[in-house]
Amino acid sequence: MGAVLALCVLWVSSGGGRAGAPRLAAVPSPHERPRIAAAANLNFALTAIAAQFARDRGTPVDLIFGASGTLTRQIQEGAPFELFLSADEDFPRQLTAAGLTRDAGAIYAMGRLVLFAPKGSPLTVDEGLIGLGRLLRSGGVTRFAIANPDVAPYGKAAEAVLKKRGLWDAIRPQLVLGDTISQAAQFATTGNAVGGLLAYSIVSSPEIAGRGAFALIPAGDHAPLRQRMVLLKHAGPIATQFYEYIRSRTARAVLRKYGYEVPQ
Repeated sequence: MGAVLALCVLWVSSGGGRAGAPRLAAVPSPHERPRIAAAANLNFALTAIAAQFARDRGTPVDLIFGASGTLTRQIQEGAPFELFLSADEDFPRQLTAAGLTRDAGAIYAMGRLVLFAPKGSPLTVDEGLIGLGRLLRSGGVTRFAIANPDVAPYGKAAEAVLKKRGLWDAIRPQLVLGDTISQAAQFATTGNAVGGLLAYSIVSSPEIAGRGAFALIPAGDHAPLRQRMVLLKHAGPIATQFYEYIRSRTARAVLRKYGYEVPQ
């Protein structure tokens, strides 16, 4: 599990992200695999979709997972990505407003948040976070994992849920922030925290299922996690095909399997 969840967000080019580097989008070579930037909550689902795409079309793609905000910044600085699948709508809109995308893109999935507790944790999970509040008041919350709200939409949603339940101020000293929702899942699933607010798509995956208990957070407890994808300005034909493939019946079935709702 750790090898999958620990995928790094790296891009390499002449100048890269160094200070003073020109912010020009790199034009991909037609002979290279297209680089696909994707929100970390897609780690398992998109890997499965890309593998099926390679089998069906004979054209593999390179997936780079990270926090949506971090990937957006990298694209703005010239990272040679051709397609961006965000965990929200705001970050793709920033890129579209900056003239970096082909168009406004499309919603491909709606994500959900869960409260998760690993095996052996004193945390009782429930959709209203009653067990978390009780454990917090008793001093039993040592560390609690969420993604960084500044760069990860699932972290922003977690913050909203904790505020709605009146727990935010009390739990802030115990929070351990993952750079991505995948890193937050590492903290929570390995027993380094009593639990966490994580992506449903991660805890429902075969790699994580059985490592603990979880409860689905009501969708109305936070702003909708409407996940938008956009083709970048210099996207090539394979990236364009993959963009369309994600909206296919085959890919939609995979997304549903990992707990996403998909547009009709």
